[in-house]
Amino acid sequence: MAIEVSIETPYITLGQLLKEESVIATGGQAKWYLHENEVLVNQEPDDRRGRKLYPGDIVAIPGGERFIINGGDTAQ
Repeated sequence: MAIEVSIETPYITLGQLLKEESVIATGGQAKWYLHENEVLVNQEPDDRRGRKLYPGDIVAIPGGERFIINGGDTAQ
């Protein structure tokens, strides 16, 4: 089952996602984590911590966890 991640900004970076979802403890660990583990963004391997993730993107990490990026509620 995928974890839905709501963002209030147009995008979130892959490194920020990993930190916010407690996959890594600090932002500085993102480079190491992405170098040592295969992370899939929309079923494609990606190791760029600055990769921009937009609503609708799906991130899969080792261990079977998946994250779906959702945009914030902009209705007024």
